Amino acid sequence: MSKGNWEELAAKKREQLEKSIPDEWRVPTNLLPPADQLDVTSFPETSGWFTPEELAITNSTALELIPKLASGELKSETVTRAFCKRAVAAHQLTNCLSETCFERALTTAKALDEHLAKTGKPIGPLHGLPISLKDNFNLKGLDATVGFASHVGDPAPYDAVLADLLREAGAVFYVKTNVPTAMMIAETVNNVFGRTVNPRNRKLTSGGSSGGESALIAFKGSPLGVGTDIGGSLRIPAACTGIFTLRPSFGRFPTLRCRSGMPGQEAVQSVNGPLTRTLADLEFYSRTVVDAKTWRYDPRCLPIPWRSIALPQKLKIAVMYDDGMALPTPPVTRALKHAAAKLQAAGHEVVTWSSKDQAEGQSLLNRMFVADGGRAIKRELERTGEPMRPEMMMYEVAKELSASEYWQLHIDRQAFQKKYLDRWLGEGIDAILCPTTPYSGVESGKFEHVGYTGVFNVLDYSCISFPTGITADKSIDVALGESYKPLTDLDKGIQADYNPEVVHGAPVSLQIVAQRLEEEKCVAMCKEVLSAIGI
Repeated sequence: MSKGNWEELAAKKREQLEKSIPDEWRVPTNLLPPADQLDVTSFPETSGWFTPEELAITNSTALELIPKLASGELKSETVTRAFCKRAVAAHQLTNCLSETCFERALTTAKALDEHLAKTGKPIGPLHGLPISLKDNFNLKGLDATVGFASHVGDPAPYDAVLADLLREAGAVFYVKTNVPTAMMIAETVNNVFGRTVNPRNRKLTSGGSSGGESALIAFKGSPLGVGTDIGGSLRIPAACTGIFTLRPSFGRFPTLRCRSGMPGQEAVQSVNGPLTRTLADLEFYSRTVVDAKTWRYDPRCLPIPWRSIALPQKLKIAVMYDDGMALPTPPVTRALKHAAAKLQAAGHEVVTWSSKDQAEGQSLLNRMFVADGGRAIKRELERTGEPMRPEMMMYEVAKELSASEYWQLHIDRQAFQKKYLDRWLGEGIDAILCPTTPYSGVESGKFEHVGYTGVFNVLDYSCISFPTGITADKSIDVALGESYKPLTDLDKGIQADYNPEVVHGAPVSLQIVAQRLEEEKCVAMCKEVLSAIGI
């Protein structure tokens, strides 16, 4: 059904978003940094726009805030106002928001404060904590456009199941964050809200598809956010902005009642997970969600409580230095070699993991994404005459599979999963350590490869992307030069695009990969890695 002109709908939506921001929280133009200031993460401290109390609150981690909220030392209304104000600044500087519900948030916060004052007890383990949500999480009365003009003016009639769980635990929802069209681009850009940029360097992408979340959290406009991942959409943005995330296996966290960019595509399952500034916040969130008995909210969740893990004293970690499709850029290779050496020095067994199966996994992922010939995406675009974005041309040219071809795709996927599992068990490894992306950071419009993340979606393995404490250094991480023989044409393009000057100072992240449904072990092993590298 036609819905009108996409440009008019997009303009209307942007206007609505701007009008939803109170003047009292909007940074005056004369205080904003110049457009050519790349790193804006210090703006809250240097601008004079925030009070000392607001800075103290918003610079705190979730685990620092929660006991103060639970005891009444901090009021939820005070904390919520501080994060609303900082989220507005983040949006003015990075274009990270898609929806706000500030009045609703303050009403919720006040009710939580009243409950605590009356009963002396917090409502739950997240009592009074503001939590940001990626755009596709439905909140009743708010749009979830997922970057399509066709979804403008189509407010959700219900909340996402995860939102129900988090609210019952005491969370306060105040903003939703920008995503790319259909959530199927590795950067955050769409025809409705435009592009989200990286607050650490506004020439660089914040990643995608959870790039609104990553920009907001890196700016400290949220203490904790939730995104989703179908091919790297949590891990890529986390790596681009130097924060933590967990990509869980399907069935640990509830996923029902979220809006999909490709409804019904379940050959590779979308999952959701936290984006945080610390591993401790990530672990606390994960335990809190699972301990709420997710299987009572979502029939597809598995009745597995959060488990205590005792790691072997000596881990066997397989390092994958490249995926056979694209060599990591020099800062990432340096960080990976550094981590491997530190793990070995700490007494762990470090072996090399061959990339021989990675290309097959990436091919399977690509086939799954376009199995409908791009019809789901084209249908939404055609409703308003919205053009296909250039980053999504694979959906424009895709050929729809027949039912028998689709069934064969599932057979191929299962055979790949079995082959990988047998190899893992045969090698006797505990984890794979590898890049999250080929990049430390990458200029907007130049993100090219999701193979380091996407293959593990096909396998449904538990993964954490974590910052290494290493940053790109133009004096060390020089381009490989003409003597380098690229692995593929893709690799050739990535290495040619690598610009040490532009990415100088960008944080480098890596990825620790555990087996399916080993989220607790993944967290524990990430602690070991961070300890070994001195973080």
